[in-house]
Amino acid sequence: MVTDILKDAGFETILTAVSVKDAVLTAKNENPDLIVLDVMLPDGDGFALMQQLRTFTNVPIIFLTAKDEATDKLSGLGLGADDYISKPFMPQELVLRIYAVLRRTYKEDSPLLVLDGCTIDFSRAEVHKDGEIISLTAKEHTLLETLARNAGKIVTVDALCEALWGDNPFGYENSLNAHVRRVREKIETDPSKPVSLITIKGLGYKLIARK
Repeated sequence: MVTDILKDAGFETILTAVSVKDAVLTAKNENPDLIVLDVMLPDGDGFALMQQLRTFTNVPIIFLTAKDEATDKLSGLGLGADDYISKPFMPQELVLRIYAVLRRTYKEDSPLLVLDGCTIDFSRAEVHKDGEIISLTAKEHTLLETLARNAGKIVTVDALCEALWGDNPFGYENSLNAHVRRVREKIETDPSKPVSLITIKGLGYKLIARK
């Protein structure tokens, strides 16, 4: 069904996998631009598979599942998933969600941003710190890009949640906090004492860029 929807929408190369093992091999060998991942799999679950995938790729991932429980949704998003769609769904909804994630992930001509102790290359979704290149997930990229567009200004929690999860951002604050923690681990010299990604208590966050 999903394959047919994507073919009808004009996607040319669509790869499928029916097991955890097949999915890992396909992701390693084919380097897809995006993965649509079911939570329930014949030989495992999508959350565990995502953790395996994240050991070697930061490709955006959309969870697709019959489950609609909040705990499952937050589990997927907390692991760094880029979106979560529950069945039943309209074909156009899936296509629009995929396009939205692809637009957020693969933006062209994004500038470099210099922070205290690191540089962010948005065009490659990478952090350059202490001679090391650290990859950003799609959600981390969107979070940093949203803050960078408002560098030096407070961006509210609601605004960040909307940027990351769309028009219905309520209930994502814990997931946002988890993404902020992971971003700080990548960009801060001492994540426990951040100087670039600052919490403004009761309001949101501020990104401090170097002049």
